[in-house]
Amino acid sequence: MAANTISSAPPTPGTTALVAPQIDRSALVNASSYLAGDVRVAAKVRIAPATSIRADAGSIFAVGEGSSIEDGVVMHGLPHGRVVGDDGQEYSIWIGKQTCIAHLSLIHGPAYIGDGCFIGFRSTVFNARLGAGSIVMMHALVQDVEIPAGKYVPSGAIITNQQQADRLPDVQERDRAFARHVAALSESFPAPREVHLQPTRSLALKSEIPYKNLVEDMTISTDIRTQVRSLLAQGYAVGAEHADQRRFKTNSWLSCGAFSGSREEQILAGLEACLQEHAGEYVRLLGIDTQAKRRVFEAIVQRPGEAAKTTSLRATSLASPRHTGSVNGNISADVASQVRSLLHQGCKIGIEYADKRRFRTSSWLTGPKVEAFRESDAIREVETVLADLAGEYVRLVGIDPVAKKRVLEVVIQRPGETASLATSNGSAPTGSYSNPRSVATTTGRGGLSGEVINQVRSLLAQGYKIGSEHADKRRFRINSWQSCTPIDSNRESDIIAALETCLAEHQGEYVRLLGIDSKAKRRVLETIIQRPDGQNGSSASAASTAAPTTAASYSTPKTARVSSAGFLSSEVMTQVRSLLAQGYKIGTEHADKRRFRTSSWQSCSPIESNRESDVIAALEACLTEHQGEYVRLLGIDPKAKRRVMETLIQRP
Repeated sequence: MAANTISSAPPTPGTTALVAPQIDRSALVNASSYLAGDVRVAAKVRIAPATSIRADAGSIFAVGEGSSIEDGVVMHGLPHGRVVGDDGQEYSIWIGKQTCIAHLSLIHGPAYIGDGCFIGFRSTVFNARLGAGSIVMMHALVQDVEIPAGKYVPSGAIITNQQQADRLPDVQERDRAFARHVAALSESFPAPREVHLQPTRSLALKSEIPYKNLVEDMTISTDIRTQVRSLLAQGYAVGAEHADQRRFKTNSWLSCGAFSGSREEQILAGLEACLQEHAGEYVRLLGIDTQAKRRVFEAIVQRPGEAAKTTSLRATSLASPRHTGSVNGNISADVASQVRSLLHQGCKIGIEYADKRRFRTSSWLTGPKVEAFRESDAIREVETVLADLAGEYVRLVGIDPVAKKRVLEVVIQRPGETASLATSNGSAPTGSYSNPRSVATTTGRGGLSGEVINQVRSLLAQGYKIGSEHADKRRFRINSWQSCTPIDSNRESDIIAALETCLAEHQGEYVRLLGIDSKAKRRVLETIIQRPDGQNGSSASAASTAAPTTAASYSTPKTARVSSAGFLSSEVMTQVRSLLAQGYKIGTEHADKRRFRTSSWQSCSPIESNRESDVIAALEACLTEHQGEYVRLLGIDPKAKRRVMETLIQRP
């Protein structure tokens, strides 16, 4: 049935003055599709059965020339929030030219999808902008980000922060071929009148579409493909080794030979041939730095008795015949919190391990990177590695992919201990961040808490020096502190060791951490990290002299709560610290219940300072001033003049 005969659907209750859809006469819209509101369908668009395109709440929707909206697609928009289309006007949803929205996808405005894009089956796009030629594969979520043109979102990926979007790989020719193939299926459908006459008619693809049937080429899992692509993108060579059960026990691997070519398709073909040739054996994937002549990655991709098509890098880890334990799911809350923090900051996560001899000489071996974007998946991968490396030292490594440097090195497993954020003396950190002026430590053994380590990490990231001072009770009362041994190193491990030495040396005294701006020759931080035994206790809740601790934390990455006293939670402080480290400005807005329902936020006093202590003080002042109201934290990119984050930090 031709599109110009389609009538608009009934409006959503509460909408008024609804505009009817504008559909070009050359477009083909199935009679069972549902259109409502100001939907502008351009020429040669094909809209398949059971689609729902509702511009009755947020409008306008635009579907560009030659685009294809496939079966079961849903498009809807929020009343507020717009994107700028290619014609310079504002829209709730803009779909570019020659774009394919595949079966059962959800596009929820505000959303911009550029020319020549592909949105895979059951994927969701909300409050996002996708550049031209981008490809989103199946069951993916793209939210609150801008994806550059020509980028590839893997199946099942969850892209919800800009750092993840910036790290996406480029679209490859095989990806474009798959998208063209799916789009060609829609183009080859007969007109709606013919569908009813010939419902069993077979559909032939156009001969000029170069497409390889991927259904028959799924021996290698998506995780392995993604890892190969990641290694190639970093300039590493890719190889493989195999071993039968006898050789696996003795760690005597045999090479599968060099893979010919440097393109992803060629490497995958070679790897698939190796897997088939050595079916029933162990096979591991290698990443090789040809310049440094060393391996940077080792991961088992096939084990005897496992189906090759179900093998994934999440189910295996760095090959080691001495460690074959199963995942016990027993990592501490500190480790999980650290993984969560690294993911929120857009950092990559790596693993290193060492036996006792290598640990003494600091000769760590590289384990697999944690490739997952979702917190639960990343924690599961870390658990898998810890299980495989039971009985060895394991440390978590945080890597800044932009600056190409390490931002974190922390031991999370020691022989005979469960996984925790271990310090050099074996103690696991406890307590929680209470206030920038007071951080708790553990008692009796001089071990630093996770909050102190985070504070040290933050100071180093800002280029400050670290120092420490101590005072007995008499000197503390008259504020007469004495310096501990100076810390000359800028390495986190050296500083933590020096601080722990200071704590152990001055047990029973007050010890405070110093952050020093060496250029301005001034202190930027003074934080008590140890108090005498028996005075105010040693827990985080009692260690603060400035403010009570917060009793709540993030419930989701988009909502952070604070305590009823109006003081920020540790998660909010971590978020503030992350935004400042990336050069963003901080702002706040508030709204009472009525304004919150209509999304009419009011600005709090501007925060001009970039110093963490000033920003936190301003945030706490805003929370106190607007108790009983909603308050949200804003991250603002001053160069692009746009918001990069909006997070609720207080609810009535």
